[in-house]
Amino acid sequence: MGSLFRSEEMALCQLFLQSEAAYACVSELGELGLVQFRDLNPDVNAFQRKFVSEVRRCDEMERKLRYLEKEIKKDGIPMLDTGENPEAPQPREMIDLEATFEKLENELREVNHNAEALKRNFLELTELKHILRKTQVFFDEQEGGLHPTESMTRALISDDSIARQVNAGPVQLGFVAGVILRERIPAFERMLWRACRGNVFLRQAEIETPLEDPSTGDQVHKSVFIIFFQGDQLKSRVRKICEGFRATLYPCPEAPSQRREMAMGVMTRIEDLNTVLGQTQDHRHRVLVAAAKNIKNWFIKVVKIKAIYHTLNLFNLDVTQKCLIAECWVPLLDIETIQLALRRGTERSGSSVPPILNRMDTFEDPPTYNRTNKFTSAFQNLVDAYGIASYREINPTPYTIISFPFLFAVMFGDLGHGGLMFLFAAFLVLREKQLAAKKSDNEVWNIFFAGRYIILLMGLFSMYTGLIYNDIFSKSLNLFGSHWHTNYNESTVMHNKDLQINPSLSADYDQVPYPVGLDPIWQLALNKIVFLNAYKMKISIIFGVLHMLSGVSLSLYNYRYFKDRISIFCDFIPQVIFLTFLFFYMVLLMFIKWISYGPQNDFPDSPACAPSILITFINMVLFKNAEALPNCNTVYMFAGQGVLQKFLVLVALLCVPIMLLAKPIYIMRQQKEKHVQLVNGHATTENGDAEGAGRVVQQPPPAGGHDENEIGELFIHQGIHTIEYVLGSVSHTASYLRLWALSLAHAQLSEVLWSMVMTKGLILESWIGGVWLWFVFGFWAILTVGILVLMEGLSAFLHTLRLHWVEFQSKFYKGLGYAFSPFSFEVILNTASTAVEE
Repeated sequence: MGSLFRSEEMALCQLFLQSEAAYACVSELGELGLVQFRDLNPDVNAFQRKFVSEVRRCDEMERKLRYLEKEIKKDGIPMLDTGENPEAPQPREMIDLEATFEKLENELREVNHNAEALKRNFLELTELKHILRKTQVFFDEQEGGLHPTESMTRALISDDSIARQVNAGPVQLGFVAGVILRERIPAFERMLWRACRGNVFLRQAEIETPLEDPSTGDQVHKSVFIIFFQGDQLKSRVRKICEGFRATLYPCPEAPSQRREMAMGVMTRIEDLNTVLGQTQDHRHRVLVAAAKNIKNWFIKVVKIKAIYHTLNLFNLDVTQKCLIAECWVPLLDIETIQLALRRGTERSGSSVPPILNRMDTFEDPPTYNRTNKFTSAFQNLVDAYGIASYREINPTPYTIISFPFLFAVMFGDLGHGGLMFLFAAFLVLREKQLAAKKSDNEVWNIFFAGRYIILLMGLFSMYTGLIYNDIFSKSLNLFGSHWHTNYNESTVMHNKDLQINPSLSADYDQVPYPVGLDPIWQLALNKIVFLNAYKMKISIIFGVLHMLSGVSLSLYNYRYFKDRISIFCDFIPQVIFLTFLFFYMVLLMFIKWISYGPQNDFPDSPACAPSILITFINMVLFKNAEALPNCNTVYMFAGQGVLQKFLVLVALLCVPIMLLAKPIYIMRQQKEKHVQLVNGHATTENGDAEGAGRVVQQPPPAGGHDENEIGELFIHQGIHTIEYVLGSVSHTASYLRLWALSLAHAQLSEVLWSMVMTKGLILESWIGGVWLWFVFGFWAILTVGILVLMEGLSAFLHTLRLHWVEFQSKFYKGLGYAFSPFSFEVILNTASTAVEE
């Protein structure tokens, strides 16, 4: 069978590469993505391996690229993504890349440092400009005899001290001016008052426009202040307080002419700085734009180089230090492709020694590798979420592709809801290239997009089952015309609230089955629930038994492939007999009942005499005789049913001890025979050896290499397996009733939503009713999509997943393997891009 039905055959190979050609060969294998390397140095520390220095160099290059990327994003420059996939550069090109990145980083850091220094200088000049303007206002107010405005805050002053100073003679006051953060002004005032005991005079004014902090780039609000004091002691104290509050002090001349002259010089320098800053920003922008064109390709190259050297660290060196030895798992069908890739790598490196790829014999379990495409990968992920298939075990995916959406649709059957799901999935499928290129980081969207083909089939199958149920948004389609002809007059309908349709009346029913699905009149019948309950309950059991039988049948393919004949006779055949003689027989009774008991049949074949399938099955298992219904001649559906049922139950019960004991007893006898052969062969050798008289005879090993504990474990394991299968056959069959329960719940929710919401939009007439209907329809559509499609769809999806994992796959699927993880640049780059986005 192909790899879709069973995993690929794998081979453990030993690879010999010349040191000069190893890099190029591994690069080609990375592009191919079909080789899984084993670590031949598990005990060697990661920092003590041969190519650790090259890996560190790659880490350093990644750091520089991340720095460039951060600066590019800071300026909002779009990074060009051409979708190219450049090859891994040669080792000698690694030096050129390092030099390029080093040059770019140094240039960018120098530009940033210069820009920061210029911005700091610009900030200082701007603050000095505001200080000169505000202090001029302060001095003009004082000289003009004006009182300070309310916007200027004054520190508290000791009137007594000023009075004493004035009486003593003229006072020479000093002052300092500076800038401080606006939010620090209140604490700054209190500290000045307490430290200087009120012997200072403070004036402050806010700077209206925010200023840019050159270190962080944030906008900050500051205020200008001027402090008057007397004496060097207060001057020193004031300066220390300013330093403690991170206030910046600037020189401010006392003479107005000097202040005006300094202000003019400051304005000239600010204009020059603006010109230089503009040129610096233009140069920085040009550097980043040039880097943005290549940064994606640079990232790909560095990631590939690092992955190659990381893989080379898994190799061993031979004694001569000229050859690298690797062990790897490869698909058997791709060995020739891998050898061609190795030859290409050797030619690229210019080596004259060809690589050698030898197959090795091993007792290890190979990894499991199932080839998938964009359609089958989603279904394969559903199976792998339960457990990776054991090596060469039958793969449930091809069967899941059909059975999963079908069982989902049995629960979700509605032509309208299935159509909405199908249209959404069709949009994802038709636009998959554009949507995949966007690489959204929304986890919910990524889940929907990854399962677009599952959703597509689920919607398509739901449309089919909705057509069979004749159900579209809780209404029906009258495609072929009803086969019922009820002629009730108005008075009969108005005075009889419990009218039901009766298929036994030939006047009302054509006695001809509806061409496709259910007759649309059932949507209007009051006994619709009774009819649909019986119908959906029975088809749930039918689908469940057939699904489980197919799972048990698939186990035969595993036993035949692994040549496990004992499991065929001791496990598969008893399991099939047990499941068929009990539960498949119950399914046959359903079909017999449908065929034998028609609505127009007379006694004893009338529907009133039809025995209950459940009661019949219970009486069959308990060997209990059922009682005939009134006016009915027999409790059985056909002649000899009672004898046949006893025979089926007895044979099914005999299968239980066979499943429980046959396999352990057979293995135990087989081991005893091997043990006897070993003992006889050992004794013959001892007697035939003339010189072995004085030699100590070694005891033969236990039977077949198994001791009594292992035999006991074998009985326990087989007992657990048997009990699980027997009890699981009953519980799993009942578990499929969820198909009926969820289908009924979905249909009833849809009907309730229509009757309680949508019908409210039809109560008004004229144009007002049309407007009102639009609002009601919008509300109904939101509830339909949110509850019936999303929530009910998720519920049906989870129930379907459980039916496949537990009821279906448990019959044949072990899932004890481990996934094939090849060295692939594509996987590594996808992982790296996902990590960067997060």
